[in-house]
Amino acid sequence: MSHANTRNKFLAIFEGIREELVAHMKSEKMPEDAIAWFNENLIYNVPGGKLNRGVSVVDTVTILLNRPPTDDEYFKAALLGWCIELLQAFFLVSDDIMDGSISRRGQPCWYRVSNVKGLGKVHNIAVNDSCMLECAIYHILKNHLRRESYYVDLLELFQEVTYKTEMGQLVDQITAPEDNIDIGKYTLPKHAFIVRYKTAYYSFYLSVALAMRMCGVPDVYELNGKTVEPYKEANRILIPMGEFFQVQDDYLDYHGTEAQIGKIGTDIIDGKCSLNYGKKGPEQAMREQAVKDVYNDDEGLNIPKRYEEYSKNTVAEINAMIELVPESDAQDELRGDRLRRDVFRAFLSKITDRTA
Repeated sequence: MSHANTRNKFLAIFEGIREELVAHMKSEKMPEDAIAWFNENLIYNVPGGKLNRGVSVVDTVTILLNRPPTDDEYFKAALLGWCIELLQAFFLVSDDIMDGSISRRGQPCWYRVSNVKGLGKVHNIAVNDSCMLECAIYHILKNHLRRESYYVDLLELFQEVTYKTEMGQLVDQITAPEDNIDIGKYTLPKHAFIVRYKTAYYSFYLSVALAMRMCGVPDVYELNGKTVEPYKEANRILIPMGEFFQVQDDYLDYHGTEAQIGKIGTDIIDGKCSLNYGKKGPEQAMREQAVKDVYNDDEGLNIPKRYEEYSKNTVAEINAMIELVPESDAQDELRGDRLRRDVFRAFLSKITDRTA
């Protein structure tokens, strides 16, 4: 199936989810304007990204099963994928408020929308809107999966990963407050914590762990006389992969154009705890360009060259880690409840050499 067809099939599931969530608002006797607002919140913030996190649940289920999923299996996997996309929307809406960001996915950030279908401007209502996006996750899980043996595992995964992400967000925010940027707070261990907790768990580990739970992969199993802990194996590979992804993101924020990355990069003027350092103020554009000039200087830092070397080395390291994953012999290959190396290879292929 082509990338476009894969995306369209996945998007078709969202329409059903959106209609279900709106119907629930109606059943709660919400006023018509509130229902219309919530509907626009869903349409504007949830389906507009690359959808890699959500589609990766379906891809991982397919790899673990070693066959195309049935219609019911596809629906459940896609449902879990859209729950991740709702989580992503919750994070992005709230993060844009905190960062004072301008655009997201090629359009104004939600809190900056001046008029929602004649219902008024968003502004601080976006705080509540982000919370409603998160709460929708648990409504969907309960509606469709509460009778499954892995239901509690799903709840724990979403809650634990959300908590970890918010931990990372807290460290990110207090490390670079706009009004008191202190470069002495910027350390490599702190940066590593931020990228693991703020990005890697929900962007990489969650998709695979949800698929593993759906396919019945246990916490521990025996393979060729050895004890395998598949969720620890997934963590061992996917968290470093998430770090790599965030370094890519930081690099693209300063080096990519709005047309490429779908937003105006603000990490330099926000003084983020990454490779970007700058300061907001009346002359922020000039200062931002000065920082970029230092980064791009062929005779100086030459960040583009360093980044290219880092990317090549990191991909090689992650591939070596993947090769160490214990894998079933040929006679066990059809079992969907065992971890497979192709799960990680597929994820890595999606982010290698990305430009957006």
